[in-house]
Amino acid sequence: MSLNDDESSEVGMSGQTKLESFLFSCELSSKVPFYTFQADEEEEDEEELELEHFLELRTVCLGEGAKEESNVVEVTAMNHQGKTISVPIANLHISCLPMVSLGEFELKAPVTIRLRSGSGPVTVSGLHLIASQAADCDLSEDDDEDDDDEEEEEEITPIKPAKKKQK
Repeated sequence: MSLNDDESSEVGMSGQTKLESFLFSCELSSKVPFYTFQADEEEEDEEELELEHFLELRTVCLGEGAKEESNVVEVTAMNHQGKTISVPIANLHISCLPMVSLGEFELKAPVTIRLRSGSGPVTVSGLHLIASQAADCDLSEDDDEDDDDEEEEEEITPIKPAKKKQK
């Protein structure tokens, strides 16, 4: 299940979690062999929201001018135990596999994308997802508003079914 599915359902139910998505792209080559995606800490300090940044990789594609060689792209991120792990995600070759679709490959920031072998250019694209949740002080105010709505709903009388006529 993807983060989009999880967060969308939470937004509908509680209204407390918000998910924003932005286009992401980086180009790797022999001149720029890696790119590190990380959360913007200044942005988190300024706002009273708890933010989680995710990178959803969708495609890895050879660019114009790629040579007849293997271009291996690797991702380094944290696993569930908090250890850094590196995994190759694509082995591209201009004559037989110039592009790979990764689906919705989601990683929590920080993430480093590296051109392990080859000279590129390789373009990695996807989405930068930001899940935000209001801080505790804001949540208490929202809870009070929800209670008022529940009280209004209780005052509505239920509709009684029509009685059947007997012959």
